[in-house]
Amino acid sequence: MNLYYLDVSPPCRTVLLLGKILGLEFNLKTVNIQSKDQLKKEFLDLNPTHTVPTIQFTDSNLVLWESRVILTYLVNAFGKDEHAYLYPNDVDKRAIVDLYLQFDLSTLYQRMHDYFFPTILLGAPLDETKKAKLAEGLRYFENMLKADKLFATGNDFTIADLSLCITVSQIEAFNFDMLPYPKVRKWLALCKHELEPYDYDEINTTAATILASIFRSKLRP
Repeated sequence: MNLYYLDVSPPCRTVLLLGKILGLEFNLKTVNIQSKDQLKKEFLDLNPTHTVPTIQFTDSNLVLWESRVILTYLVNAFGKDEHAYLYPNDVDKRAIVDLYLQFDLSTLYQRMHDYFFPTILLGAPLDETKKAKLAEGLRYFENMLKADKLFATGNDFTIADLSLCITVSQIEAFNFDMLPYPKVRKWLALCKHELEPYDYDEINTTAATILASIFRSKLRP
């Protein structure tokens, strides 16, 4: 399977980490955004929205984009019995995992993107109203986490934790103030520990640090 990706992209990192958990081998194809690889005809033919990650299953010609869709598909298609904790078969438990995935997509990741990425991509000044919205999103997440549960949806690590972990760890790498969110900080530490055996530092920590450095280099004095 071909994975079109960019190593500093947080959504791409979630797919790479899940691949490690599931023992999958990706044929990695870097999409150089600066060179506008994403706008080349051969890539647009695969994904008209020209986003990464995009995954192409060469045996079936199935092409998927949107990282959270890719996560659920990979677990459904390639997960073994020992991976059932990642995306439970029970419909109620699965619905809660989906809820947290959508919270990440629509709220937490989106607000991180809205605050930091105009600076990264355009050199735009930071917008304090967007900073407040990101802080609000983190407060939502703080209140969603339960003191008697280890992870976001219960005591098992799921793909919702994976997706949210990459988002929150990137927010942390950007040096956003995390002190007001003690439950989030405790949860994040548990997620990092869970992911350590799957090359977490190589795949995520290094890339998050690089992206944060790019952000700081674009800040206006």
